[in-house]
Amino acid sequence: MKTTSYYPVLMSDDVAGQAAFYKRHFAFEALFENDWYAHLRSTEDMSVNLGIVRWDHETIPAGNRAKTQGLLINFEVKDPDAVYERVRAAGLPILLSLRDEEFGQRHFITRDPCGVLIDVIKPIKPSAEFLAQYQEGTAAE
Repeated sequence: MKTTSYYPVLMSDDVAGQAAFYKRHFAFEALFENDWYAHLRSTEDMSVNLGIVRWDHETIPAGNRAKTQGLLINFEVKDPDAVYERVRAAGLPILLSLRDEEFGQRHFITRDPCGVLIDVIKPIKPSAEFLAQYQEGTAAE
């Protein structure tokens, strides 16, 4: 199988509101929008896409219709400090404050209006203990 694209599709009860959130706070634009689906693309990287679908739409198989929960999406960025200050100033909830992790990340976690967790990350050099667990050449330096 040759995959030509990959992106998450969040199941939501507020497609327009959730799409507006990602456009306002994370630099997405709508490529397609209607009352039951929005397809968003990053204005900064055309390969970064996100879908939002009405959780009870007929295209979702019966028995699987539910709002997205238990999901953490990651946005890897060049400057998490600047994003942190911007989203904090906008009043978004900060569930995990900006910090460096021994496993090789500088990050913070916020949440979208429908409860999806958003981890804003920059890879950093991991501690020696964690560096040994990376495949050669894959850890940040």
